[in-house]
Amino acid sequence: DEKFDLKNAGFRYQPSGIAASTINRQLISTYDQTRDIPALDGTSRLGVHLRFGTISIRQLVAQARELNATFLNELIWREFYMMILWHFPQVVGQSFKPQYDNIRWINNEQHFAAWCQGATGYPIVDAGMRQLAQTGYMHNRVRMITASFLTKHLLTDWRWGEQWFADKLLDYELASNNGGWQWAAGTGCDAAPYFRVFNPWLQTEKFDPQQQYIRRWVPEIDSSKYPKPIVDHKTARQLALGAYKAALGAE
Repeated sequence: DEKFDLKNAGFRYQPSGIAASTINRQLISTYDQTRDIPALDGTSRLGVHLRFGTISIRQLVAQARELNATFLNELIWREFYMMILWHFPQVVGQSFKPQYDNIRWINNEQHFAAWCQGATGYPIVDAGMRQLAQTGYMHNRVRMITASFLTKHLLTDWRWGEQWFADKLLDYELASNNGGWQWAAGTGCDAAPYFRVFNPWLQTEKFDPQQQYIRRWVPEIDSSKYPKPIVDHKTARQLALGAYKAALGAE
């Protein structure tokens, strides 16, 4: 009832301490326009504060409800994955959809090492992995690209990547990390369909067309020192689709 709204009694929401100095209202208000561009400082980077409790999720929800529905939606995703983990604890170590545990992963250790080191020959993937190694952070759009690449292009078990991110991310949180990896691999609740394979070249054209982000982390991109792609996109995509179809019993 609006009559009993605390604002009518003179109360105002006012974060204090770390929250007051860390929450960027201007950034949140434009989040829907900037969040997918890794070259911009367009994400809140508040995940690490949520992880360690220096900002309350309620504080952020209050801001998001006022400023930006897209930002609020991302906070809801976080709570959704926590709910999944609570009600389906088996997702730690298993696919949410059991049939996806039948996938015959290749798990090539050399390919996995190249992915970890940012040496796959796919610049947007390598930029993200190097950013992670050097800073403990990776842009969210690039997290999706690198996760899709590992699971779909390299046919490496999503649990390998999940553990790598868990070891490296400063904002690591079990439910979100697990949910994000199962989303990318197509194995989770409300996941991307298995036949959705991110094309790293098209992702670059769309989200880093001037290669500003890439060149920051992969300065040798135009030199002979930069490796050739370790797999061919089209070939890898077909192998992935075949492996997923076989696991699901599809023709």
